[in-house]
Amino acid sequence: MSTPRYDYIAYIDESGDDGLKAVKPLHFPGSSEWLMLSAVVVRATNESKVAEWVTDIRSGFRSKQAKALHFADLSHPNKVAVCRKISEMELRCFVVASNKKNMEGYTNPDAAKIPSQCWFYCWMTRVLLERVTRFVLYRSMLDFGEPRYLRVEYSARGGLRYDQMHAYYEWLRMKRNKPFLPWGKLCFEVLHMNLLRVYPHLEREGLQLADVVAASFFKACDKYDTSGCAPEYAKLLRPRMARESDKISGYGVKLLPSFSKAKLDSDQAEIFRYYGYPTQWWDPEAFSG
Repeated sequence: MSTPRYDYIAYIDESGDDGLKAVKPLHFPGSSEWLMLSAVVVRATNESKVAEWVTDIRSGFRSKQAKALHFADLSHPNKVAVCRKISEMELRCFVVASNKKNMEGYTNPDAAKIPSQCWFYCWMTRVLLERVTRFVLYRSMLDFGEPRYLRVEYSARGGLRYDQMHAYYEWLRMKRNKPFLPWGKLCFEVLHMNLLRVYPHLEREGLQLADVVAASFFKACDKYDTSGCAPEYAKLLRPRMARESDKISGYGVKLLPSFSKAKLDSDQAEIFRYYGYPTQWWDPEAFSG
């Protein structure tokens, strides 16, 4: 399999799960209320430095027993320290946050057409990569004057296989003129199917950085699988969150469904207001639909 040269890398990880049959808080037990997908994008020239960055982060921990950086296992001071470190790194972060309450029991009428066993996760990566590829296309035109390829590395998860992701993006290529959401379509100028990879979390330090980003946003708005909302970690990442025309909401941080339809509690909504979503609180009489 021929592997073309790439000049950017996106590390993708998630927090929460993609279950839709029963969703908290509508049902207990149930799947997590949230699914967070994150991407950490670096230049290929910094690929060799990513391991050094994670080693530097872990060197500040008193305990060195863990073999990998995993946000959920860290103490509060270490979570703060990790997010501060990432906020100073030469990278860009993206988050797509799905509140799944409105999707409980949903079956996608096109799911049978999608060549993957995990259609919702695939759809979420599509939304994420719409933004990542837009960013990479813009950066590569600035850096090189032409589109340059992006390598995409996914954290291994149950049901996710390389051949499924490859088939899914080939399917999307055939439907390339039908973008799913605002901000445009996938920029296939910077995507190459031979540059998609799936790795165990332990093997790739970049995936461990993506874990921190996804889990910090999950912690910012989860009330049922952790001990309550704590947005302070995700707020620390602001300097590295991607923005377009100085706007983060909808681009570097994307909430699904819309802010008015998500019906979040005020503590859940805090992180999204911080990143530029409407400051007015949800009022069923103030919005149409």
